[in-house]
Amino acid sequence: MDQSVAIQETLAEGEHCIIAVQGVLCEGDSRQSRLLGLVRHRLEHGGQEHALFLYTHRRMAITGDDVSLDQIVPISQDFTLKEVFPEGELYILGSDVTVQLDTAELSLIFQLPFGSHTRMFLQEVARAYPGGSNCDNSRPNGKALLVDPSSRGQDKPENLLTRQTKSKSEITDMVRSSTITISDKAHILTMQRFGLRDTIIKSRLVQKEEDYTYIQNFRFFVGTYNVNGQSPKEGLRPWLSHGIQAPDVYCVGFQELDLSKEAFFFHDTPKEEEWFKAVSEGLHPDAKYAKVKLIRLVGIMLLLYVKQEHAAYISEVEAETVGTGIMGRMGNKGGVAIRFQFHNTSICVVNSHLAAHTEEFERRNQDYKDICSRMQFCQVDPSLPPLTISRHDVILWLGDLNYRIEELDVEKVKKLIEEKAFQTLYAYDQLKIQVAAKTVFEGFTEGELTFQPTYKYDTGSDDWDTSEKCRAPAWCDRILWKGKNITQLSYQSHMALKTSDHKPVSSVFDIGVKVINEELYRKTLEEIVRSLDKMENANIPSVSLSKREFYFQNVKYMQLQVESFKIHNGQVPCQFEFISKPDEESYCKQWLNANPSRGFLLPDSDIEIELELFVNKTTATKLNSGEDKIEDILVLHLDRGKDYFLSVSGNYLPSCFGSPIHTLCYMREPILDLPPEVISELTLMPLQTEDDGSRLETPMDIPKELWMMVDYLYRNAVQQEDLFQQPGLRLEFEHIRDCLDTGMIDNLSASNHSVAEALLLFLESLPEPVICNSAYHNCLECAGNYPASKQVISTLPTFHKNVFNYLMAFLQELLKNSAKNHLDENILASIFGSLLLRNPAGDQKLEMTEKKKAQEFIHQFLCNPL
Repeated sequence: MDQSVAIQETLAEGEHCIIAVQGVLCEGDSRQSRLLGLVRHRLEHGGQEHALFLYTHRRMAITGDDVSLDQIVPISQDFTLKEVFPEGELYILGSDVTVQLDTAELSLIFQLPFGSHTRMFLQEVARAYPGGSNCDNSRPNGKALLVDPSSRGQDKPENLLTRQTKSKSEITDMVRSSTITISDKAHILTMQRFGLRDTIIKSRLVQKEEDYTYIQNFRFFVGTYNVNGQSPKEGLRPWLSHGIQAPDVYCVGFQELDLSKEAFFFHDTPKEEEWFKAVSEGLHPDAKYAKVKLIRLVGIMLLLYVKQEHAAYISEVEAETVGTGIMGRMGNKGGVAIRFQFHNTSICVVNSHLAAHTEEFERRNQDYKDICSRMQFCQVDPSLPPLTISRHDVILWLGDLNYRIEELDVEKVKKLIEEKAFQTLYAYDQLKIQVAAKTVFEGFTEGELTFQPTYKYDTGSDDWDTSEKCRAPAWCDRILWKGKNITQLSYQSHMALKTSDHKPVSSVFDIGVKVINEELYRKTLEEIVRSLDKMENANIPSVSLSKREFYFQNVKYMQLQVESFKIHNGQVPCQFEFISKPDEESYCKQWLNANPSRGFLLPDSDIEIELELFVNKTTATKLNSGEDKIEDILVLHLDRGKDYFLSVSGNYLPSCFGSPIHTLCYMREPILDLPPEVISELTLMPLQTEDDGSRLETPMDIPKELWMMVDYLYRNAVQQEDLFQQPGLRLEFEHIRDCLDTGMIDNLSASNHSVAEALLLFLESLPEPVICNSAYHNCLECAGNYPASKQVISTLPTFHKNVFNYLMAFLQELLKNSAKNHLDENILASIFGSLLLRNPAGDQKLEMTEKKKAQEFIHQFLCNPL
């Protein structure tokens, strides 16, 4: 996920975030997440300067509302950035990169995630150093990548060659003989961008892989545990290492690591360190292990360890997260994944926590599909498109998938468990039914369930749930796999652990990994290079396109449309890329994306390109007003070849989503019943003229679309548990949007959660927030002073003031039913604070306290009479 977009929203005019990376600020024993953005500022005289902007942030930093500026570090002559190696830690290929940032006034230590994105970030920082644009950023020892004025130009070519050609056996010996091992990370991080020749060689090596590899089995332990927000209270060896031989690789996943509101809305939690330590202490005592990676999204955490002797054969480590919670961004549900290369086999490990409740199996299916489509990993070669989960040799998927037992009552389920009639019970398992229907996990395998359901128990016991809800037992916690040469040796639950209302589950596999025979590899490589030399000076590359004109019909707000075409290559290998037109920053408009946008083709080969059109809050307003149209020209460029031009056109159906409040108040008819020129006029109407009496139509007090959603929730959902915290279904959102835009509200049929999420998306899409940008700083100053805060609200334009008061009255009604819906003032203030009170664009040099002040401002109106 490109988090520089969130930073860009906080910057002033003339400032541009070049790239951002998420890291951890290390101060003694403290570990705090930080978002580091490299920002360029253009000076009036034509020059430019750079600085690192350090932000605290929510885990899913999507918009400017998700980050708060902590400090700014100018990149000046006294700025240094160098890689350091803390004592007592084992470093392996793929482990996090520790860097030290120094200036005359401060010294900071950061851990940055290993991978291509960090490499690009550090290279850009090196270029930003005064005079750095002339330095060689591709030198293999990494000195130019890290900024240190004192070391510039001191590297000798023979030293670089020695480091570059270090053999795998040497690295392995280092790992075995030393507890403080310096890896070759710097070399990996500074690998030059692949040229076309390198890409072709790599591709042909993949084609001939069987000629120089053999299969060797390695033992993998895969475990999943929903810990229900608890801290470790017992040792984990009964789960992680009892009764098995020492695994070569550990993949350990947790869900519900922390259930606190702070963890839900912000990233940091002490539980991460507690459970990481518990796992490290619970690993098999007969081997020494090195941590390769830890990745966490709120309460979903995944840990990857390998035996030390395998450290040199782990490479290309990347980790990503996908939140599928409310509005597609909250991380209370979703997935985290780590992908890596082990010898010559690509492996992806996914840990997911899907939607809860028996009846929500469709939402679980959607969560799975969202994780599959949105989880993308950068490749070492930045010219290649990102990798998806499916593009790996081996996929291991674990987690609290939350599929339940259906059609049977609680007592019948318990009776079958008592009789150990697991196969009879399994016939009613939702995951089994959904897999059979090919709606999820197509091509995956799961072992036989020979253990009793792992949910739900009374904490601290083996007794089934005795709470008021008396949940039916279910196999929520599962492990599935996909790929060749995989043998499952065990699949079991661990009843000995009683910390949580779930039981942990484990599976042990023997996985056949492709190991390289170095002599055969060398011979194969020589053959490929000789063959390539013969065609090196061949003709100019040329391709044919199956289609060059694309029309997207009836485009709707937040509804993806895809058109595809094929590129067929001639007889010369070629590299292609969509390039920007003159005076344009991107190769396409914001609502369009080409996937992949660049790549390479071997002779006589094809690739399918998908053009994805998606209108969101950023682009909807101008499409509503007619300032923008579904029209664009794409330029497809061939390296050493010619350019091809593609025409994109279509029509957009205007929506209440993305329309200003005062515009909607003047629309007494549904937006789709109005002529385009009327929609354009009302959308472009300045906010200041909203109630000057010049219009013939008498406006409504609030938008009818807002009233429809709130009224629906008031009539149906005031006692709904987890309202505004559990996401709805995408198809239901599309139905709600269509009902609002056509005025056919009587046809509205959707779950309460879907309508609640639609309301939040509506507020988020407003081009001018409910509390106008001009009042933002006054609101922050008045936080904690209710009379002064009411005074600020009274100065809002009439329609905005009406909407604010209407929403506060509705939220107060919800709080009257808190015993049923489990909402409180803090939750609602957190959810609505960033929607109603947004940081003004171009004026967002945030302090750490601003988010809490915004929440405190809203909190006052929830606790006091309006």
